[in-house]
Amino acid sequence: MRRFRKRDVLAVTLVAMLSGLVFASPLLDPLAGVSVDLLTALRFHLLGPRHDPATSPSVVVVIDEQTFQTPPFAGSPTLAWTREIGRVLTAVVEADARVVGFDIVFPASIEQSEIPFGDAPLGTRLRGFDRDFLRALAGAARDGKLVLGEVLHHANPVRPAPAQRVAVGHGANIRALNTHADPDDVVRRLPLWFTVGDQPMPSMALELAARALGEAPVREPDGSTRLAGWRIPAAVPNTQMLAFEGGADDVPTFSFADLRACLDKGDTAFFRQHFAGKVVLFGTLLDIEDRKVTSKRFATGPEGARAPRCALPPPGADADAEAPVRRSIPGVYIHATAVNDLLRRDVLREPGRIGATAIAVGAASVAAVAAFLLSPLVAVLTIVGLGVLVTGAAAIAMLYGFACPLVGPGLAALAATGGTIGWRLVAADREDRFLRKSFALYLAPQVIDRMLDADEPPALGGEMRDVTVFFSDIAGFSSIAETMTPQALVAWMNAYLSEMTDIIEACGGYVDKYIGDSIVAVFGAPANDPDHARSAVTAALRCRERLAVLNETAAFQGHRIAHRIGLNSGEALVGNIGSRRRFNYTVMSDAVNLASRLEGANKYFGTSIMASETTVGRTGDAFVWRELDAIRVKGRVQPVKILEPIAEAGRVTPAQADCAATYAEGLARFRARDFAGASAAFDRIAAVDPPAALFRERARALAAQPPGPDWEPVFTLEGK
Repeated sequence: MRRFRKRDVLAVTLVAMLSGLVFASPLLDPLAGVSVDLLTALRFHLLGPRHDPATSPSVVVVIDEQTFQTPPFAGSPTLAWTREIGRVLTAVVEADARVVGFDIVFPASIEQSEIPFGDAPLGTRLRGFDRDFLRALAGAARDGKLVLGEVLHHANPVRPAPAQRVAVGHGANIRALNTHADPDDVVRRLPLWFTVGDQPMPSMALELAARALGEAPVREPDGSTRLAGWRIPAAVPNTQMLAFEGGADDVPTFSFADLRACLDKGDTAFFRQHFAGKVVLFGTLLDIEDRKVTSKRFATGPEGARAPRCALPPPGADADAEAPVRRSIPGVYIHATAVNDLLRRDVLREPGRIGATAIAVGAASVAAVAAFLLSPLVAVLTIVGLGVLVTGAAAIAMLYGFACPLVGPGLAALAATGGTIGWRLVAADREDRFLRKSFALYLAPQVIDRMLDADEPPALGGEMRDVTVFFSDIAGFSSIAETMTPQALVAWMNAYLSEMTDIIEACGGYVDKYIGDSIVAVFGAPANDPDHARSAVTAALRCRERLAVLNETAAFQGHRIAHRIGLNSGEALVGNIGSRRRFNYTVMSDAVNLASRLEGANKYFGTSIMASETTVGRTGDAFVWRELDAIRVKGRVQPVKILEPIAEAGRVTPAQADCAATYAEGLARFRARDFAGASAAFDRIAAVDPPAALFRERARALAAQPPGPDWEPVFTLEGK
């Protein structure tokens, strides 16, 4: 993982702050609205409805398509329906509804209408037609259970007909139906108050909720609104954010035609069962009239009168299946939702400008830090994963009435990710890439990473580490070099060293240095490797196998070579060692010297790989070994047992196993001073096994001239 430097901290901070502030600015407020739309849909589709429709404080009575097709309404103008509307209104009020609101405005009366009827104007024939309707309005208004709607407009307001205004007591029982659309023409909130003349007037929804609670709303001096002691949350002054449900069944909906038929049937119990204690709104549910796009636009469903029926059958399954799923909803449901939210105290809360900015900056900060510390792909995947988790959490938060901004912070996070990655490409990683490219040919990647993470020049010093040291050398290199031109020798050596180095590094080793044709490598440092001994032996076996292949290729120009490898494990000083002006990352200790001696010991035994018993003991059962001898190398007094790896476990051939068993027999006889028996045993394999041929000669010499009683079976090497 990368490490922050001072300038990186400054750059990442600036990117995060700029991204967060840009995507939380007022110019991008529509993004906050889109967040509410998406969360409304996610909450509904993932978690289902929050409330049982039967518990809805409000219900809706709609003039729907079935009403227009049912006698006596079919073929007649809606102005001629007022008598029937008055009958249904009276039945609803007598059923003990708390209050009735009209989302339908009748700005004219059929009594003064010039709609033709027969050969004469209709207005001259039907005077007194609205009398029953006006009586119904007056009676409901007198009981405080009726609110008519109007649409405020400076030039052309839409108000109930004059007789209706008189019947309900003028403005005391008339409230505005105006909605509030965001800049993207989506209704997500409703105004709480309107100013008519110089007087504040509650909205239709606020008035209905207040009458249902029996307490008038209070507008505080600071502009906030209290309803029955509850302060209505409002991030945008004088509005309430609507907490829409999803689907089409959240508010029970009754067909006006069915209720009218129910009156003809005389079923007053139906009205009391479904309207008692409810806020009832009269409105329209048509394909073309009074429709609004709201934050429910991604969570709508097939529309229709879905409440229980009284007298008329529902339109039928075919009609319901053909009902279009539209992004808009009838306006009456906006007011019904607002009433439900107020009565349930379920108005959505928003974080406000400061809160939204903090969330956007926080999201951008997390994204910027991840983009700096991780690789671009991992950073993007991490941020996407976090985005999914945050989205799920935000959908759950909507259950508790909190609308968390989602789109703005998400875009801020993406912008911060792009900005930070751009910073890395242009500036932060430029020096790192240069250093890696420049020093990769000299230092191990782990050493470069450590130097870059430290953000300071490397210093002298080291640490004791348990490692395995790998020494290799080409047998007879000097004689081969004499036969080649300098250019050919360099090409040949580069090919050999490249092949061997690739194997060593692939096994986790670090090439410390090249000394002519020799390779000095370390396993277990600078990168930690608890199985460093096993890794070193694996590398040695693969180098031997690869060299056998290279000897058959044209790259070696006909030179068949052998190399010798010595392996030893133990504590070593690992670090920057040298002078104050120049030093190397290297390894030093007696364990290193012994590995060098073991590499040279191969030439006495005719072997290619030799390891100390310390290394062998740390490889477990990963390899099959044979003990060669106990030797005393130059510079050490204590003898060292040396072993040769035959092959990886499970890959030993029968011939190798027989040879190893015979050698072990001969070595045991030799150490038991049975030199004749040892000579005979070694003789059986001496033709194919150089170590056996060496021991055969030693055994014969000792058999001819037996040693004294102080003899020990240890071979002392005279050279390196």
